[in-house]
Amino acid sequence: MKRQQGKGLLALLGLGAGVFAWWKYKNLSPEQKNKLHSKVNDVGQKVKDTYTEVESSVKSNLDSLKNSAQNVKSDVKTDVNELANKS
Repeated sequence: MKRQQGKGLLALLGLGAGVFAWWKYKNLSPEQKNKLHSKVNDVGQKVKDTYTEVESSVKSNLDSLKNSAQNVKSDVKTDVNELANKS
């Protein structure tokens, strides 16, 4: 029962924080709203740029690993063929 009460209190706290944030935003001046909008847009752009950077890095690392695996595979095939020809 205590676990459910804790979750309920946490939900109530979250709801209260949301209502407070909405009230605070509602009472901002148009200048402050524009400033907040630009700040949110800047942060969003930074997140997008970071995501693109990480995605590119992961993709290049994956391609590098694929090439390394392909090289090892061809080296093993060559070694197997050389051993088969010696026998």
